[in-house]
Amino acid sequence: MSCPAMGQLLSNTRYYKRFFPYYAFNVLGGLDSEGKGCVFTYDAVGSYERVGYSSQGSGATLIMPFLDNQLKSPSPLLLLAKDAVTPLSESEAIDLVKTCFASATERDIYTGDKLEMLILNADGVRREEMDLRRD
Repeated sequence: MSCPAMGQLLSNTRYYKRFFPYYAFNVLGGLDSEGKGCVFTYDAVGSYERVGYSSQGSGATLIMPFLDNQLKSPSPLLLLAKDAVTPLSESEAIDLVKTCFASATERDIYTGDKLEMLILNADGVRREEMDLRRD
């Protein structure tokens, strides 16, 4: 199943169960039919949108402005934008995610004690963990 098809399926499932028991905010990521990355973000009742990047949860209000600053092209009023999102290498993306969560953890008491990432690439799947709170 393609990621856009999975995105639609998740939206339908979420909308069908919008009152109970599925009341959650989701992010779905994967590859589309052209092999390009795609990210879908969902509201509580299943409405969704394809975006370049997203964050959900208690730390999202802290993480999204940082991601906007790091990934969005400059204002078209200042410079013509080439792409909506700055492309990153795998190591740059991993470092950015770690920085986002480390920063959010400092200000948001509901962000957890550990970051667990599953990195999917041509070599397979690997798991990385990072402790966030040490107090």
